[in-house]
Amino acid sequence: MISKSLIEKYNRPLPRYTSYPPANYFREETDSRWYENALLESNQNQPENISIYLHIPFCKQLCHFCGCNTNLLEDETAVINYINSLKKEISRSSQFIHSTRKVSQVHFGGGTPNAIQLKYLEELLKHISNLFHFTADVEIAMECNPAYLTVKDVEYIAQMGFNRISLGIQDIHENVLSTINRKPSALPLSQLMEAFRKHKQININLDFVYGLPLQNPDVFSENIDEALELRPDRMVTFSYAHVPWVKPAQKNLEKFGFPTPDEKMEMYLSAYKRMTEAGYQFIGMDHFALPDDELAVALSTRSLHRNFQGYCTREKTGQVYAFGITGISQLTNAYAQNTSDLFEYMERINRDEFALKKAYRVSAREMMIREMINEIMCNKYLDLSDIKAKYPSEYRTIYDILEQNKGNLQELLEDGLMSIESDIIEINEKGGFFLRNIASIFDPNLKDLQKKFSKTI
Repeated sequence: MISKSLIEKYNRPLPRYTSYPPANYFREETDSRWYENALLESNQNQPENISIYLHIPFCKQLCHFCGCNTNLLEDETAVINYINSLKKEISRSSQFIHSTRKVSQVHFGGGTPNAIQLKYLEELLKHISNLFHFTADVEIAMECNPAYLTVKDVEYIAQMGFNRISLGIQDIHENVLSTINRKPSALPLSQLMEAFRKHKQININLDFVYGLPLQNPDVFSENIDEALELRPDRMVTFSYAHVPWVKPAQKNLEKFGFPTPDEKMEMYLSAYKRMTEAGYQFIGMDHFALPDDELAVALSTRSLHRNFQGYCTREKTGQVYAFGITGISQLTNAYAQNTSDLFEYMERINRDEFALKKAYRVSAREMMIREMINEIMCNKYLDLSDIKAKYPSEYRTIYDILEQNKGNLQELLEDGLMSIESDIIEINEKGGFFLRNIASIFDPNLKDLQKKFSKTI
């Protein structure tokens, strides 16, 4: 088991490396022509598959802890107008994407996608299927709040073709949920899981958050123990990141206080111990999966990947085309993020332009760094000879980067978190707790101390 002293040592503010460079390096960009060119260029790049992300920015109740971009659902007309704008944005983007490319992933995030009537999600899926071809094993996923799910909803979700559902449980205790301004599950979790399991094609993730007010190690362990009895395909234990400078609503929680750093560490370690002893594979950072889940299989074959929507397999991975407010498209050589303003988004889309707000053109050197970081974050393994073969002209800069971070590298080696033999870097089980720290040794941007990040644990 990992020691608390080691966690204390490496519990530093660092990027989550969902993208490289991280989103807070993106620059202001509102020119639709720039994005049109980026879309056209994406057709010539790998991966060829298409991943589609749709942001549904509505919630029936705004949770104080949440870091997502969302709006209070008050007016059905706003939903209808937004769905129509999404369709227009998807149609416009499809004009620049080659018809030979196939969709391997569709992900509905938010906000709370199931806060709106499910018929609108069905409309969007039909619209996408009319414009694109799907792979035979396409993953169609949705993040759901169990407070707004009935058995009838589950039947509708299955009928629409969804095959992965992430249930945002966060905590099973009503006093914790009340403090963060969140409603409990409308159905007992066992009944909800039973309803989903009648549909064999649907895989279930259960998501929890640790570090919230009123939580302590015993309270959080009750969450994990109940979840283990339900045996979901995957479990996620997110560390609550208190970033009121980004999300002012989080200040509402300060009057209740938070678990101490020691208590938060104990929650993390106890959850890890319980889940691994119950047979779950530690995928990385905060994700766990059953041994026969495709993420666990991909990890064993070093074919794991991740994007802004989370871990995925290389087979399912595509360049991400994101639609809706704040959506970030992850193309091979560019990132593009939509405006976060709901009405600006709809106005610009209805003017037949893209609602671009920020963007970043990724250089060949940054692509190389991104690939190294991805391999560490996903597969806990990096073969530098592969990187050299793929990026011969940029490879020499690796030595400069490692020279800048040689102190950190030596520290990681001495603490037994990883090994280096010839060109092979391998991260062991203990090092799996500190993937962000290990990945950061390849990040030359960390000398920029003006960027703010959450702590690793």
